[in-house]
Amino acid sequence: MASFTYQALDADGKRVTGVIEGDGERHVRAQLRAQNVRPLVISSGKAPASAAGFASLFRRQRRLSVAELSLVSRQLASLIQSGLPLDEALQISARQSRNIRVKTLLSQVRSRVLEGHTLAQAMSEHPAAFDRMYCAMVRAGESAGYLGEVMERLAEYTETGQQSRQKLQMALVYPMALLGVSVLVVSLLMTFVVPRLVSMFASSSRELPGLTRALIVVSDFMASGWALLLLFTTVAAVIGFRWRLRDLDARRRWHQFLLHVPLLSDMLRQMDSARFASTLAILLSSGVPLLESVRIAAQVLDNEVMRTATEQLAVRVQEGGSFSKSMRQADVFPPLLVQMAANGEANGTLARQLAYAADNQERELQMRLGTTMALLEPLTIVLMGGLVTLIMLAVLLPIFDINTLI
Repeated sequence: MASFTYQALDADGKRVTGVIEGDGERHVRAQLRAQNVRPLVISSGKAPASAAGFASLFRRQRRLSVAELSLVSRQLASLIQSGLPLDEALQISARQSRNIRVKTLLSQVRSRVLEGHTLAQAMSEHPAAFDRMYCAMVRAGESAGYLGEVMERLAEYTETGQQSRQKLQMALVYPMALLGVSVLVVSLLMTFVVPRLVSMFASSSRELPGLTRALIVVSDFMASGWALLLLFTTVAAVIGFRWRLRDLDARRRWHQFLLHVPLLSDMLRQMDSARFASTLAILLSSGVPLLESVRIAAQVLDNEVMRTATEQLAVRVQEGGSFSKSMRQADVFPPLLVQMAANGEANGTLARQLAYAADNQERELQMRLGTTMALLEPLTIVLMGGLVTLIMLAVLLPIFDINTLI
């Protein structure tokens, strides 16, 4: 049975949309009429071949969010562990979701499963929703016979990642809001308020203080069209820089530069190392072979330099080298992670040691980010307070000498 999306009118004449399975369009129309729904438009879940190229431009719209992927994984894990067949678990999860995109995706996966494909094969046809790591873990769970446990582990992994992102976003909300309001206030002062206050000083024959003259120059610049030109130039430069980073060589050079920036380099290494170790631990504990796990885990690294080093690490492992020695030769991972990998490799507990190292890296990273965010708030207040103080001094200095100016 194939999945179809439909638009129809219910008994009250309201337009409704949804996903339904059937042997064909006629069968789907019969099912809708039996539900007292008048079908308007019915389309197959598969796009025509001629539209494949055009549809690929909108692949990002079919990407599942972290929350959606976590919810789907959790639902499938619960249903599979309760003893339901895989096709029924997919069908129930599709019905449970209120998102038409998730319904369509799960219905398409179920259709492929009913055709005889494995769940991993069906999911791999939707790489925008299910990445290589996800499919590899599902494949390992299916082959080992504990798919439910693997889906539970995937749900925990995605939920942990989502919680980390939410913590970082919440920590950035107040400093960014404070910085935005401060910049807005200073801009309004320099554009509208300051010109009126200093206009009486600008026409004076007496020499104004240097701070006041500088304030008048800055205020005139911000009120002119040159400020807009500078803003547009800056935006264009940022867009051009981001476009330039699409080139692999340029992106690698930029990432190499970031790895040599004090303070920032340690944070970037910890972030990518924790992601790599956590992903590798999950893959190994799910039964994925070491070489395949390293190759898959390399894809989760954001830094191109570290990703290249990890791919070379996989080549050394394929040639028979030790995993921990290959990590040490890569010279991009923290010493603690390398040492934990060596202990795990020697004791046969590599997955457990990598998970422990990943947790340790995550805790240290959270502490460092928390400290940075805690320092950013007072730093922003001091910086904006200093700018406002300079503006007020530039205005008040001539007033202190108002009798002489007059």
